[in-house]
Parts: sequence; structure tokens; C-alpha cells
Amino acid sequence: MGEGMPRVQAGPEKEVLTGLGLSWSGKSSWRRSHLCRALKELAAGEGRSEVTAGRGNSPCKGVQNSPAAKMPSPQAVTSGPELHSPKEPVEPQTPERGARRASSGDAWPGLGTFRRAFSRTSQRASGRTSEEELGLLRRSSRFLLRSLRRAPDDSPAADPCQDTAAPGHSPEVPSSVMDGVSQQWPTGMGPEELETEAGKSVADLIAERQLLAAFKQLQRLEAQLVAEKASHTFEQNPTGFARRAMDVCLHYDGLAAEIAAIVHETLGPYGVDAATLAELAQVVRAEEQAHPVSPADGDFLCTPRRWRQHWEDAVRRSAQRRVQQAGAGEAPRAAEGASGLAQLLAGLGSLIRGDLRKVQLEVQPAYAAAGFPAWEAYLRAYHSAVAQRLQELARDARGCEQLYILLDWAANVYGSPNFLGAPDLTLSTEPLPALLAPEVWARLESDYTSFLETKIVSCFDSILHIEQSRWAAAKAPDVLQGRYHTPLSIDVHMLVAEHVKAAGAISAELEATTLRICARALGLFVPRFEKAFLESEAVNEPHLGANINACEELRTCLLARFPGTFMELEKPLVAATCIFQKRLLQGLQCDVQPLFRTLCTKVWLTQDTLQPLMDKVVAFNRHLEHVAPPLGQETLQEVHRYVVREYLAQALRPRERFQGDERMAGSQKMSLDAQAISNTFQGLGSEATWLGQAIPCVADILGETDKDNIRLHLDSLIRSYPDIRRDHVLAILTLRRLGRRRNRRLLQHAQDLLKAAAKAGGSGTSGRRVLFEEIEVSTSVDMLITCI
Repeated sequence: MGEGMPRVQAGPEKEVLTGLGLSWSGKSSWRRSHLCRALKELAAGEGRSEVTAGRGNSPCKGVQNSPAAKMPSPQAVTSGPELHSPKEPVEPQTPERGARRASSGDAWPGLGTFRRAFSRTSQRASGRTSEEELGLLRRSSRFLLRSLRRAPDDSPAADPCQDTAAPGHSPEVPSSVMDGVSQQWPTGMGPEELETEAGKSVADLIAERQLLAAFKQLQRLEAQLVAEKASHTFEQNPTGFARRAMDVCLHYDGLAAEIAAIVHETLGPYGVDAATLAELAQVVRAEEQAHPVSPADGDFLCTPRRWRQHWEDAVRRSAQRRVQQAGAGEAPRAAEGASGLAQLLAGLGSLIRGDLRKVQLEVQPAYAAAGFPAWEAYLRAYHSAVAQRLQELARDARGCEQLYILLDWAANVYGSPNFLGAPDLTLSTEPLPALLAPEVWARLESDYTSFLETKIVSCFDSILHIEQSRWAAAKAPDVLQGRYHTPLSIDVHMLVAEHVKAAGAISAELEATTLRICARALGLFVPRFEKAFLESEAVNEPHLGANINACEELRTCLLARFPGTFMELEKPLVAATCIFQKRLLQGLQCDVQPLFRTLCTKVWLTQDTLQPLMDKVVAFNRHLEHVAPPLGQETLQEVHRYVVREYLAQALRPRERFQGDERMAGSQKMSLDAQAISNTFQGLGSEATWLGQAIPCVADILGETDKDNIRLHLDSLIRSYPDIRRDHVLAILTLRRLGRRRNRRLLQHAQDLLKAAAKAGGSGTSGRRVLFEEIEVSTSVDMLITCI
């Protein structure tokens, strides 16, 4: 050992190093220190079964069967000599000594097992996992095996794959093979040859991340080894060539492993400086220039190492590792509900943004000098890792909310041009594949719509329950902007708009599907709502007016906003509105129907029995003022028509017959009532002016003194109201009490007019102008006329 360095006690390790042809010199090296730890790990009892299994599965079986692989076991040696200083001679290893160790009964593990233990010790020393390093070692061993099999002359001694006896028992293996380092390297060369001029070994250069210097040293050693092989230096010593080739191989793989470690640490908490990244890119470029193509003879030496692909694989593994670790602590919560999944995806997005920003601003400039496309490589790696993570989350997603969160994050968060949070940093999706496969996306949308349909039906059930609770509370509806108001319309609008907008943010197809689901659910909800309300105890003018307004708002607004999808909703909404209007009129009819019984009686001639009826109409109209104008006006016209119709029905079916002066007084009274009815409804705003001529025409016929003019009044009545029938004309003529012959002439004239009107108008009615058709008269009137 050198001055100032502690003296290390030698044990079985020295013998094994000597048997491998490695020097136990004063200068400690990285390879020897880790080798010692690997040997101690084996000696500590990692299990003979593991050693045996490792020997059988080693990718370097050809090297295991070589003489170097059949070394004596250090377990047979109970003690070893002390480490010698550089000045002390190293005890040479003789065949007898090798035979004595071999005869102890314990054979050394194979080279593959030794390499695995060596690799595990190195991993613990460096603090990094190195699965990729083991893969590189296995690949290097296979190439080395091919190189050994092509040794010159195909002699048994030159073929390391042939089984040979233990050293000291085979005459084909020269004793000089076991003479240690003096036979491993040519004269004047030993392990010290792996040291640079500054005294640092290649392993030290790799550990200090002087990658370019380490590669140049390895390239020099590789070129020297190729030259010696070409000069047939190793014809009698293939094991020496195998050792030196394996040495170069392991250092190349160590350099590749260090490249992977640098990539792994680049986006870590401490990062890697720009100079190291630039040197990494230079090393990869230098290796590509040094090994442009594979040798024609397929030799392992000078074979392209493909470090660029190795670098890209390391970038991909780094991205996958970081993406999988993002939100790992919240993953169990993601299965519990949408909030946990949302937090997990938020953390994932934050991680991706931070990493890609660092790549764009720090990593990419460091690689740019060597022409490395770092941004594209990292972008593809993260895109692939995110796609894999989302597919894993999609398999576990449950419920409408979780499915939508996944779809929305993929379409609107990750797919947003502002995902990276800076205008000069864009996550271009042009060269990248779809984040989710088409079949996965289609399945997510299908599952989402299935859950959505159930959810929307449930939302409508909740709306109905809320309305029923309001009815049970017997609270009058609010008046908003002069109209009766119920939250029904707002609730439905918000429900539809919310889900349609959310679906539209993902895709147009999902938006159309959501619209159809909402329209179908609303079409089933309207009849249920109508039935539930009419069966409740809250059926009164304010609630009926509020529900009429709600149905009208839904019909007009939804059809205007979604004209194609909600056309089918017009029929159920109009039907519900008509039913509410009829129920509103039925309430008025029940109040005013008894008041009509006093009309056209002798009491009626002397008293104002019409005013109480009109007062109720005016009070009823106060509710109609809070109904939407089209429907309020429509309902007021129905009230107007109802009052005129019922008045005529009482006049055509009088409880008492008037004659002489009473008939004339009744005619005048009817004219006054007709004027009062017309003035009242005109003041209320009724637009049904066509009803104003019905009562005056009948009053004129009853009070006309010139019988020839009765025909003119009858013509005016029939032309104004083409729905009048023969029975109505007979009833009016009966009230007038004309002669039989005149009645027949007037009746025949009326029938001619009715036939002409039927030919002109088809059905005999004009739109909704139906008055006399709904008035029933007794059939005994015809008998009365014939008996005059």
C-alpha cells in the first residue's frame, strides 16, 4: 500500500484476485474493492442454491466453461497470507497449489454468478438500481462468447466454450494461465494499464463522470486488444483474451449505466449540471463515430453500442417512473371517489408541466450543442407514459364523475395548448399518437353515457321531489318580473345546460348523445310532473299559473337553443300547458256557474244579477296578469267565450217564458248585459271581439217589432257564427213566437245559409271560433214549433 494508506488485511480475496489474473497491488482500484465486497457477500451465505441457479441461467455460459471460470474455491482455504506491499514479492501461483484447492471439494461459482454478486455490491455502493446495467452485461457476455468461439485455429485451448479440467489437472491449459497478472497482460502491462496518465482508472473516471475521458481510454484499450487479436497473440491463451475483453466490456457497460443514471437524475430533486449533460451527448456522438457499423466478422469488439437508443430508453424509463410515482399516495383515494381522482390528475399535470418546462429551459439547451433532440425524446416519453397511466386509471374508473374527469383531463387539460402554462411552450399533438386508443376512448364515452342517463333521470326525480315539498308547504309561488314563478324551469335549464356544455367540451359526438339523453328524460318527466301536481292539494290559481309559465319557458327556450333535438318535447309541453289551463278555467267555472241560473228569469228583469258574475271574472283576471302574455291572453279569451256561451245557453233554455211586454223587457235587458260583458272584457284586454255580436243578435230577434226584419237579424247571426245549428235557430224562433208558416220560411232560409257556409268553410267553423256548437238545446223545441 502507498504511504499514508491503511494496510488492508488479505484473505481469500487475494487468492481469488490472483486466480483471476488481477493484481493485489498497493494501488487500490474501484474494481478490486467491489470485487472484495462481492466475494464477502458470497462468503456470507447468500445461498448455494442461488449460486447454482445463477450459474445455470447466466448469459455468459461460454465464459463460465472457460479455464478462467473453473477456478478453485476460496472456501477451501482457511486463511490467506497477509497483503504484500508493493515492494514485497507476490507469491506465484503454482499448479500444485491450484490442484490442492481444487481437491478440497468446493468449486468456485461460475463467472456469471461472480458478476451478479459484483454488480449487486456495486449497486449498493452507488445507491442506484441498475436493471439496465445487468442487461448490458448480459448482452456484452453474449457478444464476447461469439468472439471467443471464433478464436484462431479452432483449437480446444482457443475455444473458451469447451469444458476444461480444473487448473493443474489439464495438460491443455498451460500453467502460466494461473500465474496471475503477469500472464493476463503482455509484458510490462497489468491492471495499471486501465489508468490514465493522471493516475486515474477508467472506473474512477466513470465514477467522477468524466465520461469523455473514460471513453477515449476504453477506445484505446479496445483498439489495442483488436490489434493483439489480429496478431494472434492470444492463440495459446484464450482465457487471457477473454479476461481483457470482459474487462473492456464491463467498463463499456459501466459507462452506459452511468449514462442511464445521469438521465435518471436529470429531472430529480438535485438535477444534473449542464456540463455533464453536454459531455453525455458528446460521448454518445463519439461512440457512434468510433463504432459506425458492426464488424464484418461479427466480432464483439468494435460493435456499435447503440448508446443513443440506450439514452432514449433511459429517458422513457425515467418518464415512466416519474409519471407512475405522481400522486402515488393518493391512488387509493382515487378509487373512493371523483375528488381523489381529480387530485391525482392535478398532481400528475403539475409534475408533467414542471418536468417539461425544465427540459425545455435547461436540459434541451445542454444537449443542443451535440445535436441531440432532447425535447422531442422527452415529449414522446412523457406522452407514452401519460397514455399508459391514463389507461390504467380508466380500467379502475367507476361512476359518471370519475369517467368524466378522465375524459375532461385528456381532452381539455392535457390537450389544451396552454397546458405547459407558457405561451412559448406548447405541447404539440401533431407528431404524437392519440393519448387514449380509439377503442379505449369509445369505451369511456359509452360507459359515461350509460352512467349519465341514470344520473339525469335521478336528477329529474330530485327536481320533482323538491317541487312536491313546496306544494306540501302550501307556500304561494313568488312573483318574479310580474309573473308567477317556480324554480322548475330554472332547475331543468341548468341540468340540461350543465351536462350538454360539459359533454361539448369533450367532443361533438358526446354532446349530441347527451342532448338526446336529456330530451328523452325530460319527455318522460313532464307527464309525471303533471300527474303529481294535479293529485296534490296545491292546485290553485297561483300554482297553476306558475306551472303554465314554467312549461312555456321550457318550450320556447329549449326549442330555441336546441331546435333539432328538443322538437319532440313540444307536444308533451303543450299538452301539459293545455291541461293546466283547463284546470284553471274549471276553478272559475265552479265559482260562477250558479250565478248563471238567475239569468233570463223574471227576477233577472228587475235586478242586476250579472254584476256579481263579472266581479268574479275581474278577480280571476288578476291571476291571469301573472301568466305569460300569450297564455294569459289565451286563457282570458276562453273565459270571455265561456261567459257568452253560458249566457246564450240560459237564454235558449229559459226557465220562464216571456210574452208581450216581458219579452220586450227581456230583449232590452239582454242588450244591456251584452254591452256590460263586452265592456268588461274589453277593459281586461280580451282580444276576442268576435264574441260581441252573439247576444245582441238574439236580443234583436226577440225584440224586433217588424217581423220582416227578423230575417236580416238571422242572416247576420248565421254569417257571424257559422257553427250555429238548426236546433239553435228553432230555439230562437220559439222564443220569438212567430206563426207556423213564417217559422218554416225562416227555418228553411237558415238551412240554406248553413249549407252555403258549410260549402265555403268546409267544417262550418273558423279556427277556434266555436260558440253555438257547444250549446245544447232541448229536442222538444222542434215539437213545439210543429204544434203551433
